[in-house]
Amino acid sequence: MKIKLLVIDDSAFMRTAVRLMLKDDSDIEIVGEARDGQTAINMVETLNPHVITMDVEMPGMDGLSATRIIMERFPRPIIMLSSMTEKGTDTTLKALEAGAVDFISKKSSFVQLDIVQIGAELHKKIRFWGERHLLAAVGRAAPHITLPLKGLRNWANNFHPELVVIGVSTGGPAIIPHLLQAMGRLSCPVVIAQHMPLLFTEGFARHLKMFTGLNVLQASDGMLLTPGMVAVCPGGTDTILREPLPGRLLCCLKTDPATPIHPSVDRLFESAARLKRPVVAIVMTGMGSDGTIGAQALSARGCPILAQAPEECTVDGMPTSVIESGVVNEVLKVEKIGRRLSKWAGVAG
Repeated sequence: MKIKLLVIDDSAFMRTAVRLMLKDDSDIEIVGEARDGQTAINMVETLNPHVITMDVEMPGMDGLSATRIIMERFPRPIIMLSSMTEKGTDTTLKALEAGAVDFISKKSSFVQLDIVQIGAELHKKIRFWGERHLLAAVGRAAPHITLPLKGLRNWANNFHPELVVIGVSTGGPAIIPHLLQAMGRLSCPVVIAQHMPLLFTEGFARHLKMFTGLNVLQASDGMLLTPGMVAVCPGGTDTILREPLPGRLLCCLKTDPATPIHPSVDRLFESAARLKRPVVAIVMTGMGSDGTIGAQALSARGCPILAQAPEECTVDGMPTSVIESGVVNEVLKVEKIGRRLSKWAGVAG
């Protein structure tokens, strides 16, 4: 069966560009196009597409409002096409919280649009979400597999981490705010590697600070990490943790060309494994296996590894990969991960 796609964008150029990007894929059929959110809602009801691409900024009903209504009435995968502006990133993050599954960033000027790069990303994501939607529609979702865990040993009650590192990708913008809210302020720094472009991680940090009231900011080169701080690794590069002096933990930015996506969870975790302080690592929702190699390095040093429950993830690739590697000590839902962190390193009030 073909994947039926509905394209929603107020730009005729962008709608044409999407058609050109997908014209050679016989498994994807564009069943309709809409210029605004209200028309899109009507077309979803009549055309029943498997996947929707949604522009963020449109006249009349914008992409955020349309996403909220579609996910309430006719839930299905929505991929946001967001301009790389502060307004565009903020609206995209809100759309992801409202139920959109993914996003693709586009430059503000269509003259600069990289058709090849964006086309490959768009093609991959439409196929991924379309195939998942079709499998779910016929009741063929992947079965849940229970795997043996290492166990927490005496960590459950007596562990006091001095650093928390988190790796997350697709689905992260919707779930990370709830993790931070559940854990509250900690007595140690938290560093988050979320797969995102640079402007999006800046907006993500700002959004988390407003949502949680915690001291959240985007990491910078040479930044000193302090207790209670939550640092979001900047997009487009990798964040490495270093401890030049006892008790002095720094973020250093260094892009590893060997890693396919930045910020790399593996590079963050591997650098944490070289520190002389107790660390806990958490692997959450996301495609692929980024974080597994780094989690193995941390586990070899005796650090506990927690994974988000795969059945709760938007995409369970990353947590399932690290579970299958045999280094995970606990598999928990997000609220319980937050409570676990609060129990280990929470600050009263």
